[in-house]
Amino acid sequence: MDKPSFFALLLPIAKRLQAEGSPIFPSVRLAQSWHETGGNIPDWNNLCGYQVGTGVTNEYWKGRVVTKRICEAVDGQRVPVTVTIRAYDSIYDYYKDQDLLLARSRYIPVWTAANPVMQAQMLFQCGYAADPAYAEKLIGIMEDSSLFQHDAVSEGVEFETAEQMEAHEALRKQVASLKEEIERLSEALLDQTDALKELQLWALDTDARNRMDAAPSWAQSAVDAALRAKLIDTPSGGSYDFYRLLAVLHRKNLI
Repeated sequence: MDKPSFFALLLPIAKRLQAEGSPIFPSVRLAQSWHETGGNIPDWNNLCGYQVGTGVTNEYWKGRVVTKRICEAVDGQRVPVTVTIRAYDSIYDYYKDQDLLLARSRYIPVWTAANPVMQAQMLFQCGYAADPAYAEKLIGIMEDSSLFQHDAVSEGVEFETAEQMEAHEALRKQVASLKEEIERLSEALLDQTDALKELQLWALDTDARNRMDAAPSWAQSAVDAALRAKLIDTPSGGSYDFYRLLAVLHRKNLI
């Protein structure tokens, strides 16, 4: 089966799983399936050679198995080995069983990966595959077949390369960081505004409490001089400091 036909067949299943809450990006799932099968879907529907393991059955694997000769990467070499792998009633069941495997704690970095590129890298780093070039191969398939467009990472955004994906993720993080900084500065500005309002109220209150109904006797001559010089228009309502300043200016013969 060629790539377009292969991906067209599996994409609805991958999108269904995504809608059901699967942490695996459709692009990663499709690329992984192609890498493991080369487009040849086996009758037992096990696309990635998931082995029997503990042998504990579940809702998606009923216990049916097949024995196959496959090649695995050992010390950088492809070595033929005989393995017993799980057989499934459908590809959907296989994918669901695979998700159960990836739900184990060792694969936390896989299902918390922020994007398909990181997820492919985490699959290798968490020990899902032994091939050192596993992540690069998956990323190459995703890029060559424009699989990123099926991930719906952001509404209206489609990616063709890993570089575009990583650049978008870096930009998203930068925008998020700027939003946090703006929120922090806004809160600081509000705090400063509140403090300024309190200071203004204090100043008005202080000025009101210090305002005198009439000029004190010791400043009367200075007030009269200021009135004659038209420096002030009323002799009353000034503060103690105001009358003190007038008195000093009068003693210095400045008014």
